Amino acid sequence: MDMTQDELKGLKIKFNNEGLVPAIAQDHKTGEVLMLAYMNREALERTVKEKKAWYWSRSRNKFWMKGEQSGHIQDVKEVYYDCDIDAILLKVDQTGPACHTGNRSCFYRKIKI
Repeated sequence: MDMTQDELKGLKIKFNNEGLVPAIAQDHKTGEVLMLAYMNREALERTVKEKKAWYWSRSRNKFWMKGEQSGHIQDVKEVYYDCDIDAILLKVDQTGPACHTGNRSCFYRKIKI
């Protein structure tokens, strides 16, 4: 189901008590999961409008655009929300590594099972 920017404003996203929703960034070509961050409504609206990934930093208590300092921008190709409307999926074209450690994905460590 496609949604316009105006319809997004009426979407009843289930933000947590802090007004945040988890947002997963995924490579739009390969499907690789790149990172998990959080968005509030304004970050989501900025992301949809600008087609660049915007998040809310819980530690710094402010908005940040992915790559604004590093240059490792996430160009957003598609935005989805899950069946419970409590998680966001961004399909992105990632410039450079997504992880602040320099790894392509934040999910580069594995638990042996």
